[in-house]
Amino acid sequence: MLATAAESTLALAVDLGGTKIEAAIVDETGAIVPGSRFRSPTGREATSQQLVESATSVVSRSLATLPAGRAIAGVGIGTAGPITLDAGLVSPLNLPAWRDFPLRELVADQLDGFKPGGFKLGGLNLGGLPVTLRMDGECIALAEHWVGAAQGVRNVMGMVISTGVGGGLILGGVAFAGPTGNAGHIGHVEVGGFDDPCGCGGRGCLEAVASGPKTTAWAQAQGWSGATGEDLAVSYAAGDAIAVAAVQRCGRAVGQAIASATALLDLELVAIGGGFSRVSVDLLPIIRETITERSPFPFVAKVRVVASGLSGDGPLIGAGALVHRAELIA
Repeated sequence: MLATAAESTLALAVDLGGTKIEAAIVDETGAIVPGSRFRSPTGREATSQQLVESATSVVSRSLATLPAGRAIAGVGIGTAGPITLDAGLVSPLNLPAWRDFPLRELVADQLDGFKPGGFKLGGLNLGGLPVTLRMDGECIALAEHWVGAAQGVRNVMGMVISTGVGGGLILGGVAFAGPTGNAGHIGHVEVGGFDDPCGCGGRGCLEAVASGPKTTAWAQAQGWSGATGEDLAVSYAAGDAIAVAAVQRCGRAVGQAIASATALLDLELVAIGGGFSRVSVDLLPIIRETITERSPFPFVAKVRVVASGLSGDGPLIGAGALVHRAELIA
């Protein structure tokens, strides 16, 4: 069902990450419509066909929940990067099976002939809805600026610390993607004092040091016996010395990267989400303490670092913002 001007109040939101892909319907207030959210696995070992099946599954199930009498105004897709913005291609570092994969086209094709209830109308094309793809970090920044922790702030970085580390920018009140769509990709900024090899070809990249899997791998290399980020959180809370050192190492690297980004962009606020960002309530204080070392440069030390105001909903709300807040997309 195509939207009329009066009905253009709902967005289909899609979020692709290193372990899962989700879809949901987001309304004009930034709320996820109850019952519309679906998740399927992705993962480093997934084949391209498995990833396609996961993506098409969550999109079709979410579309099938469209409330009676309502319409979709457009589709927003947030994805781990890198991406090729103009062509709608994705190459998530943690999903090796997809290199220059046409995700925007895949989702757009599912809209052809769609009507509420999930039926297809023969060969009739009822598509034509706008489908906008951006990096997940940009979506996080948009969500926080819209309904989260960065409301009213004009120079913002949204960050994701999870399977990978991503980022996105709002500068002067407008989302900034850059010519290829990869602006704000702070996960592949190198941080001083670290030499960990990164899949992007760099050494000491923030993602290689501070992502959930890399932090747990570092702890294991020091003799810690746990297996997951959740295990690390439990060990940290229990005072395990290696777990404490691992979280401190992660926080210090993130703090250094944020300080460097602020020196470059004069950021006012950084909002951090993602599953591993909740490994401990101490992580943000460690990040902030690291930034205070730049106190001789007050314009750097002034940046505020806060937890996402949207918890795990941020990426999907931000994908919805690509439709509902399209005026902010540079």
